[in-house]
Formats: sequence, C-alpha cells, structure tokens
Amino acid sequence: MAARNPKSKRSTITIAHVSDLHVGSQYFISNLITRTVDELNELAPQAVVATGDLTDEGLRQEYKTVKIFLDRLDCKNVVTVPGNHDSRNVGYLHFEEFLGTRNKVLKFDGATIVGEDSSEPDLDGGRIGRERYKWIHDQFEENNFKIFALHHHLLPVPGTGRERNIVYDAGDLLEVLLRVGVDVVLCGHKHVPYVWRLENLIVINAGTVSSLRLRGLTKPCYNLIVVEDGRVRIYRKYPFGGRELIVDFSLVEGKYCKWERIDSEIMARGDLL
Repeated sequence: MAARNPKSKRSTITIAHVSDLHVGSQYFISNLITRTVDELNELAPQAVVATGDLTDEGLRQEYKTVKIFLDRLDCKNVVTVPGNHDSRNVGYLHFEEFLGTRNKVLKFDGATIVGEDSSEPDLDGGRIGRERYKWIHDQFEENNFKIFALHHHLLPVPGTGRERNIVYDAGDLLEVLLRVGVDVVLCGHKHVPYVWRLENLIVINAGTVSSLRLRGLTKPCYNLIVVEDGRVRIYRKYPFGGRELIVDFSLVEGKYCKWERIDSEIMARGDLL
C-alpha cells in the first residue's frame, strides 16, 4: 500500500461526532445530551459534527430545543446535516431557519469537512445524487485531512436486520469520495456504532447519543476523531462513562488496526478507559 503524506497543519486535531439525538421522542433522554455537551466543552474539540436525526418529527418546537443544546457548545465550528426524521413534516424548512444550510463546508487548521443532506422528505431512505458529485469533488481539492458527513449509512451495518435504508447511490458516491482522497466518512441513522475500512477510506457509523431506542446491547455513545502527526485515532465515548479506542490508522504508512468489543464484554470487565 502506498504511503501518504500527513495532511494536518497542526500537531493535533480533535473532532467530535454525534448523531441521532431524536429530540421530541419518548426515548429521548435530555440528561444524556446535557452530559455530552459538558464533556465536549471540557474536551474542547476543534469541530463538532452532528449527522442528522436531531429531531424526531421535524417539528418547530423540536428544532428550538435542539438549538438550545447546540448553542451551549463552546466550539465555534459546528457542522450539522439533516436526517430523515429532520425532514419529516417539511421539517427541512425549520432546519434551515435554526441550523443554517443543509449542505455545509468547513475548513480549518488543515482539515476540510463537507456535510451533505442525504434525506428525502417523508422517506426513510436517502440519496446524494449525481448532480452534486462535482460540487463535492471541488470542495476537497486542497491536500489536507478530508471528512465527508451525511446522515444515511454508506455500507450495511451489522446487527440491524434486512438492509433497507443504505444511500441509494452509495456505490457512485463511494467512488467519488475515494477518487478525491477523502480520509473519513461520518454517518449515523441505524443507532448502531460501527467502523469499516475501504481502501484508504474509514467509514464511521455513530450510535445514538441521547436516545434509548437501542438495538441489543448497544449503549448511547458518540465518536472522537483525533488526528496527530499523520496518525488517526478514533474513540467511542459513552456519556457518563469512559472511552475506548476502536481504530488506529497511519496516514503516512497506510497501516490500520481495529478493535471491536461488544458492550457486555466491556462492562463485565470494567475496562473502559
């Protein structure tokens, strides 16, 4: 595997990845998102990325509540994209009013984050669409650390049953992202955290950070991406709990290690960091 040059201009970049708050749902736990905000303010990441389903029904009052939580973040670089729940009931209009454009670009400290709206109003499935591929390509022209964020998952998620909601044009989109040298894809939707590596692309699916609508033994969690001296470490963090290293990837040498342990094993051993 060919070596790559480090893409970060600063010694350390920390990016937090949260998803699927589902504010307004009967399963939403406000203490979890409040705790997450407090943890992130203490950690002080350079950016926070929220990959959709911030609301449960796309209703105006739900968006107002989401805005209250996000405004408590001390981080000035917050990238939000809508999920299928956010676009229900014409909720994408409220998204634009309270959270800005549905497609976003953030460039800072040698990193580029591109967020794309993959939702379709009142449909659970998602798409990006070939009409947006060139725009995505153009945003990643600089040689820096590249992150692409969307709500729907690009690859099937284990433990989630029959696959129904993968991005409709996932194959073409993956080809675009690989061609422009994207390093990390952030997504959510299924409430099950998982990580894949496809060539030099790392795809990170987040669990839900503040909902108890969980599958099996999974728990509310979010991700931390730490880039330092050409090395990417990805941690899974539990509100009120510890964190565990799940991926260690060298941008310089192309070496990749992955650790996956089910939550019951972690809790039984009590070895959360």
